[in-house]
Amino acid sequence: MPSLTERYAASLIHLARAEQVIPLGSQTFSKSRTQYPVGAAPFFAQRSLGSHTWDIDGNVYVDLVSSLGAVALGYGDAEINEAVVKQLQDGVTLSLSHPIEAEVAERMIDLIPCAEMVRFAKNGSDATSAAIRLSRAFTGRDHIIVCGYHGWQDWFIGSTSMNLGVPEEVRRLTHSIPFNDLAALEAVISEFPDQIAAMIMEPMTSTWPNEGYLQAVRAITEKLGIVLVFDEMLTGFRFAAGGAQEYFGVTPDLAAFGKALANGFPLSAITGRADILGVMPRIFFSGTFGGETLSLAAAKVVLDRMKSGAPTDRLAELGTELIQRIEARRDPRSRAFLEFSGHPSWLFQQWLIDDPEILAQAKTLLLQEMLRRGVLVLNTHDLTTSFDSSDLDHVANAYADSLAIVGSALEENSFGDHLECEPIRPLFRVRS
Repeated sequence: MPSLTERYAASLIHLARAEQVIPLGSQTFSKSRTQYPVGAAPFFAQRSLGSHTWDIDGNVYVDLVSSLGAVALGYGDAEINEAVVKQLQDGVTLSLSHPIEAEVAERMIDLIPCAEMVRFAKNGSDATSAAIRLSRAFTGRDHIIVCGYHGWQDWFIGSTSMNLGVPEEVRRLTHSIPFNDLAALEAVISEFPDQIAAMIMEPMTSTWPNEGYLQAVRAITEKLGIVLVFDEMLTGFRFAAGGAQEYFGVTPDLAAFGKALANGFPLSAITGRADILGVMPRIFFSGTFGGETLSLAAAKVVLDRMKSGAPTDRLAELGTELIQRIEARRDPRSRAFLEFSGHPSWLFQQWLIDDPEILAQAKTLLLQEMLRRGVLVLNTHDLTTSFDSSDLDHVANAYADSLAIVGSALEENSFGDHLECEPIRPLFRVRS
């Protein structure tokens, strides 16, 4: 068996090249050396198809990352590709708006409970930032409550440890609270009465909402005239066709969608109440590529497929089956240090190790061994409808073998004997 440096030789060479001209060697934080161990992981993909990704060394993986959750229907979907190629013949970014913009907006309004109007953008940060600007303009207030991860723009990232370059005057307007904590929400509201423009939240990540929690958030914000924004970048088109708001039966004022909206094509959207989005012309939310037609052509197919509910039902079935196979095959002792939690379409690894140094080594070793066994994974399972039974078996077997190695390293304090790279120490934790 070749060494890991041989297995990833081309990736290592190209990483050195890329880092000379690109900060971190990647356009995306989550695809860089901050997330993958140098010398024990691939850094560059050559292609992806269905449920698999091939790296530039020719190694093939069952892909649980799924383009950071942006692909839900599988890579290279034939119907989407056909629609995109057909639209390409008519142009990509035109000098006038294209009818497909309204066609896709109408489909979103049909599916999403809060949707009365829609505007398109490219990144998740575009859509969440539009929601915040709209909320401030609509309410005449400045302060924001955040609950979850909402992108790289100053208004949010200034509330995290990655706040370098964000003025203190901006940072003091954003207040981060834990999920499922109504007391924390009420405390911020009490400290800044009649000053909160919006509460933006991921309606669920690794933890299920307590009974009545989302409903209480909705009631509190509605009573006080605070715009409630659901960041549905990852829950959208995974939990249900209409997102987590449909799944949980709680309708926000605004919602931000992206990722799976166009199955990997660059598209995001801000949607919600017509009276709030009606302020849009006065905040000058505008972009040359907002009406780019190829991504909209992809989204049109996605939304038509999502309407039946079959894709999201399938994602839940696959996620449930995967965790059942993992649990059946793993050493029961591994449950002492790693559990899984969340919705089956977006499951999280939950580590039960308190010591930060041991945790870094354990997480890196698991990643090293899963990658060695042909499973591309970070800390979540972002499945796609293209997974089949053999993919689930492959992942479950990889977990069984890899968790056994991690367990031995923990029991014997022998990480040095197993790790073939330096432990990863992420600069920034996106979600708890």
